Amino acid sequence: MAVDEALLSNFKDKDLPILRLYRWEPSLSLGRFSNLYDTLDLNTLEKQNIPFVRRMTGGGILIHGGDLSYSIVLPKNSLKGIGVKKSYRYLCEFLIHLYKKLNLHAKFANDLELHISKSNICMKANEPYDIIINSKKIGGNAQRYTKETLFQHGSIPINLDTKLFKNIFLEDIDLKNLTTLNKIGKNITYKELSNILVESFAQSFNIKLVNDTLNKIELQNVDKLLICKYNTKEWNINAK
Repeated sequence: MAVDEALLSNFKDKDLPILRLYRWEPSLSLGRFSNLYDTLDLNTLEKQNIPFVRRMTGGGILIHGGDLSYSIVLPKNSLKGIGVKKSYRYLCEFLIHLYKKLNLHAKFANDLELHISKSNICMKANEPYDIIINSKKIGGNAQRYTKETLFQHGSIPINLDTKLFKNIFLEDIDLKNLTTLNKIGKNITYKELSNILVESFAQSFNIKLVNDTLNKIELQNVDKLLICKYNTKEWNINAK
């Protein structure tokens, strides 16, 4: 999460847009305004040694481990006047394209006229541009805007160890209802999924991708963010 924020904070208007791919250990990510005390059993989290981190984006609490995540950073003016809600559809189209390559019929919740609802827990919420496969939500996506830049990240679950996360929530959560690629019958490696994601992204936006790494300033910013923010209880627990 420190890398995501470093990429966003150092992005300049004329920089090339960024697509980042990364993986998680079994853990939780919390939305910017998620309330831990009303949702999670912190004692169980500690006993089971499940780490968690608060994102700089909104949305609910998301389970990780067995998923491939992406981040996008681009100038707002590249969206050509597309509003916040429609930007989700625009930027998530490459995910629809990805699932199509896997012979899966994926649709946005809004297109299926599903009941739209919010929750402090990502898998219980139904946002308009959540992606649905076989009547179940798969993954999640969230955004952050600055004055000139749009940031979006999201997750594509390959598999999930539901037993590990079974007793961490204070409200009833049926983890069996969570959809992953393995549950749908798609046995795929991270490398295979990464390749298909990159191909889908390039085709959806008609672009060519160039490999790159973090520069010196971004790396320094990551180190600072880890020390001052993402490794602190003030941020991860109290959002301060």
